[in-house]
Amino acid sequence: MTDISKELREKFKSKYTIYDATIEKKLISKIDSTIKYLFKLYDGEFIESVLMKYNHGYSICVSTQVGCKMGCKFCATGKGGFSRNLHPSEIISQIHTAQKDNNIRISNVVLMGMGEPLDNYDNVVKFLKLISSHQGLNIGMRHISVSTCGIVDKIYKLADEGLQVTLSISLHETDNEKRSKIMPINNKWKIEEIIKACNYYFLKTNRRVSFEYTLIKNVNDSKQHAKNLIKLLKGMNCYVNIIPINNIDGGIYKQCTRSEVICFCNMLINAGITATIRRTLGSDINASCGQLKAKSAKNVEGDKVEST
Repeated sequence: MTDISKELREKFKSKYTIYDATIEKKLISKIDSTIKYLFKLYDGEFIESVLMKYNHGYSICVSTQVGCKMGCKFCATGKGGFSRNLHPSEIISQIHTAQKDNNIRISNVVLMGMGEPLDNYDNVVKFLKLISSHQGLNIGMRHISVSTCGIVDKIYKLADEGLQVTLSISLHETDNEKRSKIMPINNKWKIEEIIKACNYYFLKTNRRVSFEYTLIKNVNDSKQHAKNLIKLLKGMNCYVNIIPINNIDGGIYKQCTRSEVICFCNMLINAGITATIRRTLGSDINASCGQLKAKSAKNVEGDKVEST
């Protein structure tokens, strides 16, 4: 900050710390120009972010924790365990750094990277207020999505904040017993409790809820699964984002074919449920979070990486 005196700069330096994220590695997709970042933090920990270009502008998927406690069976991040929560400035820095690196303005933010946002509730809410401030990046709340695997008490708390962000539920199953097998959080909060909390969120914010449904071959992709999902969500003000699962190293779950994904989606649409299939971006750079960090930890060579 060269516009203030050297003496004042020294006072700031002695009393305050700004936690930032620096680029350790950067992968650029040759297919769609999606950029995946591996960021290094002040304590040597690593997180990932993904920058995506759409017709409406740039979106970034940011991390909220180093690792994750939730233990979802199909998630690359969870395989690495949990280290710590991110500070608000570390979440913001992912956006600042990506903008500066590409000389762009990011207009949409998705909290769906490494970590469970509502498990880092206080820091995430502070981040949301900072990022939307006119004195900050001034990104409107309606352009921000917060994902959760279903921490019900925090969904109610977020609803009462009145922040107008989009709530995205990582659902992936409609049967409690089966969901508990792939998502341990379901042992604490059942699907019915999540749906009740989502209805409360809509009533408080008038924002429709998004349900993320990762389609896994021979696990949750049958016609009966689609019928169960329709029954669960019928009448709710919501939409479903169908996500073809990413094949991760050491993972036991496999992708459905494109035609199977389309068939599942069409069943929902024909039943009156708004549904879309998420575009697969950055498939040649392992754009799902957790994979780049894991490879760096193993010192795997062979990735085409730009290093800073």
